[in-house]
This record gives sequence, C-alpha cells and structure tokens, in this order.
Amino acid sequence: MILACKEIQKSFGIDTVLEKITFHVEEKEKAAIVGVNGAGKTTLFKILTGEMSADSGEIYLKKDVSVGYLAQNQQIDTERTILEEMMTVFEKIRCEEQNLREMENKMSVLTGKELSDHIEKYAQAQQKFEQSDSYGYESRIKGVLKGLGFLEEDYNLPVCQLSGGQKTRVYLSKLLLSKPDILLLDEPTNHLDIASIQWLEDFLKGYQGTVLLISHDRYFLDKIVTKVIEVENKKSSVYEGNYTFYSKQKDINRQIQQKAYEVQQKEIKHQEDVIKTLRSFNREKSIKRAESREKALERMEKLEKPENLPTKMRLRLTPKIISGNDVLKAESLKKSFDTVQLFENVSFDVKRGEKVAIIGPNGVGKSTLFKILLGKVRQDKGEIRIGTNVHIGYYDQEQQELDETKTIFQEIADTYPTMDNGKIRNILAAFVFTGDDIYKTISSLSGGEKGRISLAKIMLSNANVLMLDEPTNHLDMYSKEILEDALNSYEGTVIYISHDRYFINRTAQKILELTPQGVNQYLGDYQYYLQKKEEQQIQLQQDSAQTKQVVYHTVSEGKADWLKQKELQAQERKAAAKVERVEKEIEQTENKIKELDNMLFQEEISSDFSKAQELFAEKTKLEQHLEELYQKWEELQ
Repeated sequence: MILACKEIQKSFGIDTVLEKITFHVEEKEKAAIVGVNGAGKTTLFKILTGEMSADSGEIYLKKDVSVGYLAQNQQIDTERTILEEMMTVFEKIRCEEQNLREMENKMSVLTGKELSDHIEKYAQAQQKFEQSDSYGYESRIKGVLKGLGFLEEDYNLPVCQLSGGQKTRVYLSKLLLSKPDILLLDEPTNHLDIASIQWLEDFLKGYQGTVLLISHDRYFLDKIVTKVIEVENKKSSVYEGNYTFYSKQKDINRQIQQKAYEVQQKEIKHQEDVIKTLRSFNREKSIKRAESREKALERMEKLEKPENLPTKMRLRLTPKIISGNDVLKAESLKKSFDTVQLFENVSFDVKRGEKVAIIGPNGVGKSTLFKILLGKVRQDKGEIRIGTNVHIGYYDQEQQELDETKTIFQEIADTYPTMDNGKIRNILAAFVFTGDDIYKTISSLSGGEKGRISLAKIMLSNANVLMLDEPTNHLDMYSKEILEDALNSYEGTVIYISHDRYFINRTAQKILELTPQGVNQYLGDYQYYLQKKEEQQIQLQQDSAQTKQVVYHTVSEGKADWLKQKELQAQERKAAAKVERVEKEIEQTENKIKELDNMLFQEEISSDFSKAQELFAEKTKLEQHLEELYQKWEELQ
C-alpha cells in the first residue's frame, strides 16, 4: 500500500464538502476518483498534496515517495522556451554529464597513479550514468512533447506566451518526464486532442508508478484504471474495476440498497402496528409483550435510505419546424490564415436526422469549419448549400454568445422577449437552475453552468439543426449521460465537434475526420471508426510489402516504361542495402566501444597514461560517430 485515507472530513464554514472518505491505493495501481461537479474531488486532491488540510481523519503516505500533482489549468510563468523548461527536469543528469566532460578534460594533465585512479573514478561515474539511462533524456523529452501534441517548431516558443491549455500541457509533460512515485492528475485530458489522449493512455498504462486521476473522460478511464473511488453525497465508495464495471455495479448496488431499505421499513411498520395493537389490549401480558417488541425494534440496526441521485438535466430537444431531407452540403472548401493553410478539398453532406461527429487533431480547423458553415468566417474556396427550412442552433465551447453582465433569468428573457416568466422558470428548472439560482450573474457561473445556459437557449429556439462545439466540456459524467440520451432521442439533425470518445461512441451515426487534405467519412460510431482505421493501416502495410516484393514485367508501354520500372527497383534495392550497411556499422561501432571500455579497466592500460589517453580519445570519437550513425539510420528509415 502506497497511499491511504481514513475518515477524511472537510468543511468550508457550515458547508460540509467531504465526510467519511476512506480508501487505499496499492503501488503501481491505476485508480480514478469520480463524482459530479462540486462533489469535492479536487478538494480531496489538494488535501492529499498538503495544499489544504483536512478537518479530521488520517492520511497515510509511504515513506520517501515522491508525489506529482497536475491541477486543472496549470499555469507556468517563465521566459524559458518549452524545450528549456523540459530540460529543468533533468538538471541533475545534465550536471552529471558536465562532470563527466570535466573528468575527460582532466585526463590530459594527469600522469601515473593519479591518472590510473582518475580513470577508475571516471569509469564508475560513466557506468552509473549509463545504468540510469541518462543518455536518452533528450529523446524522451521530444517523445513526450510530440505525444502531447507539440510540434518541433513549437519547442523554442517562450512558455509565457502560450495559451492556458498549452501551459497545462507543458506542465503535464514535465510531470510525466519527472516520473514521481505517485501521479495525481486532475482532468489531464482537458486540453488534448484524440491522438494525444490515446498517447497518454498508452503512457499511463505502462507507467511504473501509481496513478490516481480525476477525469470525466469515461473512455479514458475504461482504458487505464482498475479501481474507481466514487465521491457522492460527501462519502466514498470503492469499486474494483474500470468505469464500465463501476457504472453497472453502482446501479446494482443502489437497487439492492433500496430494496433492503424498503423491506426493513415494511418490517418496522409491521412491528409498530403489532406494538400498538398489543398496547390497545391494556393487559399486563400484552403490555409486556409490546415492551419486549419495542426493545427489539430499538436494537435493530437501521438502514439508511439510499440518497437520491443528483438532479438530472432534463433536455427536451424537439424541433418545432421540420427541415428538408438535404440539410447541408459542403464542396471543396479551403481555408488559410495568412500563410498557414488549415485544410482544403473538404466535401461532405448531411441529411435530416443524422448525428454527425467531426473529429481531428488540435489546430486542423474544426471550429473554423463550423464558423464557415455558420457564415461567421469566409472560406477561401468552395461552396456551402443550406437546405430548405433549415434553422441552425449553435453551441459555442467558449459560450461567447452569453452576456457576462446579465443574470441567468435576464439572458433567457432578453433572448426570448415574448416568453412569459413561468415558462422561463420551468425551462431553467429543467436545467437545474431553481430558486434564487436564476438571479446569479453569468460571470459568476462555472464553465459547466454556462454550458447548460447555452443549451437551454438552443432548446427554446426554432432550431432543427444543432451545431455543438465540444458540448461535453465542463460537464460531469451524469450530465453527459443526460445529454447523450437527449441527442439520441432528438428528431432533428446534430453536427458536433468532440474529443470525448465515449460520447461519440454513444451518439454518432457518421464520423467526419478532418485532415489538412480533406475529410474522411466513416458511417458508424467511434468503435466502427477505430476498426476501419485499423483495417486501413493493415492494408497500407500489406500494400507497402507487396510494392517491395513485386517483380515488374515489360508491357506494351515499351522500352522507356520498362527502364523506369527497373530504375525504381534498383533504387529500392540501394535504399535497403544502405539501411543494412548502417545497421551493421552501428553494431560494429557499439562492440568496439564496449571493447575499449573493458580495456580501460585493465590495470596495465590504466597505469599507462599515453595508452589510456589514446584509447579514450578513440572511444570518444567512436561515440560521436555512433550518434551520427543513429541519425543517418533514422533518416533512411
């Protein structure tokens, strides 16, 4: 066991956030803390890191373990570049590397026994350096940065000039490279695209330390965690399994608890009726029997009534006007900003009633495509045709359409001035804004609350086509499930951008993968998309293998074509031969370096200054050559 909590309690004033929080996490275990927004998950993380103290309870942390914590919207204020900031993780290794260089330089001025002793110390330091895999830290930095969505041209950008999401990704990169014993990650996928999330999944699955994370990404949790700790109604419950197991088991447990509670209540009612009847007889024996039953009833361990689930966000998304069958058609769209081209040759169509997900990496232009379809941004090339009776309702992931100075009630009332107050109150209640909540200003709301207001405005409009940009951002799991059910029962058309694979899998009937070269269409959900992508990858590999093996024959195109084919074959053979030669040279160079290392340890060599210096110079030269060979091999590959 590496981490444990027992009966943790925390209050802010008279508001109790956590009580009876008890769980433990084993070494190398991957666990998640889940619960609705406001359940106290982030507060619990802050208590675990010591950033905040608990009112009572105990926390056990194994001695000498290191803890790394990623908060939401992590900020870094530094003039260093991204690459320089990454290098700070390996400051100790870089010092050791510098020390080795200084020891090498010192060899030129030493002789005799001093040189012999120095070479021995150098060899030990170098061996320790190599065993800790310290030589590969630069490639590890680049691997993590690339995995989390940074391009090589980004490496020299000053961190202080990055967006909030980019800074969070920089901090996450540093955290993963530092390899703490326990990783505490609060919503690590918030600023990642699908490719980066998949990379992070693979990284965390193979991570040798313990991982405890907060996430609303259900697909992500299913892939990584083997334990779910639910925080609900201030208490914790532990489920040994992934998110899907937890979700199913939670429903089963709630049903069992509710049934047991109802059976006990029925028995209590029966006993109370019997006691009342016995007392009504007003005889000594009957009164004694009644008292005996009362004592038994008092001793009975009463079951608590299972607490209600959080209030659901009830969405009724029924279009008032039916659109034509052809909703939207895009042909050969192209868009650039200055000299940077986002995409070209984007063509697709959407029919009435379809649920369409648009996916793609960050920066490919998904939100820009939405704005082009909405007429908010002009395309450089191509045409858009909107169908008959199409009325679009747009959900902006930044909620920029909301007036921060207005109250919730004013925002709806001003948008729909003919709507009576009673209907406005009813619609807001459906989105979990009741009582005095409706008089809160938009500026005081959380991201999830703003999202609910924006969705309420769409619901009240005449929209029959919903265009949603990251609709699940800031929503907890329970709210996501309600939104999924609503969209699945919606009779209109839905087009949305999302990185939430679980959400896509539950709602999409068609997936449009946006790339710089155009759109790839997949007629199915996210699992179907993954299956087709895998099939395409296998086919590409097979085609590549066949291309390398094919024997070209002379055909009717004549001698010129035959010569071209022969030239292609010759080029392929030359390329393969180059790779083979470089690989052989790498092996020979590595063997020679090992041989020189062994020789430097021999007493007759280490005591001979000139010989040791000569061998060391040769070894240094070989190591530089080896680095060049690796670079050449990568280029050939």
